[in-house]
Amino acid sequence: MTSTTDQVAGLDDLAATTLLRFATAGSVDDGKSTLVGRLLHDSKSVLTDQMEAVEAVSAQRGQEAPDLALLTDGLRAEREQGITIDVAYRYFATARRRFILADTPGHVQYTRNMVTGASTADLAVVLVDARNGVIEQTRRHAAVAALLRVPHVVLAVNKMDLVGYEESVFASIAEEFTAYASDLGVPEITAIPISALAGDNVVEPSANMDWYGGPTVLEHLETVPVSHDLTACPARFPVQYVIRPQSAEHPDYRGYAGQIASGVLRVGEAVTVLPSGRTSTIAGIDALGESVDIAWAPQSVTLRLADDIDISRGDLIAPSANAPATTQDVEATVCHVADQPLSVGARVLIKHTTRTVKAIVKEIPSRLTLDDLSQHPNPGQLVANDIGRVVVRTAEPLALDAYADSRRTGSFLLIDPADGTTLAAGMAGESFASKAETTVQADEEGWDF
Repeated sequence: MTSTTDQVAGLDDLAATTLLRFATAGSVDDGKSTLVGRLLHDSKSVLTDQMEAVEAVSAQRGQEAPDLALLTDGLRAEREQGITIDVAYRYFATARRRFILADTPGHVQYTRNMVTGASTADLAVVLVDARNGVIEQTRRHAAVAALLRVPHVVLAVNKMDLVGYEESVFASIAEEFTAYASDLGVPEITAIPISALAGDNVVEPSANMDWYGGPTVLEHLETVPVSHDLTACPARFPVQYVIRPQSAEHPDYRGYAGQIASGVLRVGEAVTVLPSGRTSTIAGIDALGESVDIAWAPQSVTLRLADDIDISRGDLIAPSANAPATTQDVEATVCHVADQPLSVGARVLIKHTTRTVKAIVKEIPSRLTLDDLSQHPNPGQLVANDIGRVVVRTAEPLALDAYADSRRTGSFLLIDPADGTTLAAGMAGESFASKAETTVQADEEGWDF
């Protein structure tokens, strides 16, 4: 019989070896969409009718070979202008791993789209044109990846065919980018020289760069160690729904349903309900219609407690031994995603896990200039695509973790109470990882969120 410990370990091993979420980013005309198209095409992940449509459009434009960028640039405006505007999600698989790819735009005005695509990514592929090297937009993409605590970054130096496949060109760009990204706190950077148009080092090794002995892009994506070990983090259970059947069969049943955001919960464990601070013990755990003794993230379960406590949607259940502190003063970094500005004094809603409360923007201490990472003090407001620090006062306490400790319970949304528009995506705590923090995390096995 398999033990509970083995089951948890097996679940983590399965997640780590079969699924990778990654995002791509690059400046306009760096060949990002071509790289994604090449990756899909050469890994045999394109349907016949999709390829036929691409070939037809390419022929209409007078192109001799199919334009693989059209496999991801699906919007009409994207095809006409030859740019990526919206985040395009693609799902594909190889024999070694399944992938969820977020192809994000490169324009400055679509920074918010990159934030959306990279917010759940385990890895980011940043493209650089070998002829241009590291430019402002490259540094901007590296900064966004660092802000979102993306644990792995791949520098894909593209269009090596246009610089004669020179090793010195690649080495210079890799050295400059690695130094910059390391200063931001990115713990792992892998540089790969490629030609997306010719297919060099994308799926198949290049015969034109025998000086490079590293992996191809696909090989790295298939083998990069990515930890999804949510069970190693403190347990967090946001209540989504209270179940009270009050039927003849279950007259006294009271359960609290939701998805475990992180950690492991066990029957008999002492827990605290936040923000009330009331305590109890777990009397039972129901999963898929059966009672179990243990449950772990990201399972969806129903908890039964030993005591009748006033609990409703939005409350957080956590082990009493390491319950998070509650606060009404949220200090965070936010990326403003709405067209309307976010100003000091604005009344907003803050949505954290399953809890939504009223709040007011008390202060905007600074706006981040991603080109050189300088801080513009007291800007007064943030506009679309701005990233800045905010202090928000909430009407009710929130149980927030630092984003560096948990991307799930350390993130939140700011919402316009008038029409429900999402105004900003927030990350609680410090903006960038310190060098000391990076060193410690890089020495550990994987990243725990």
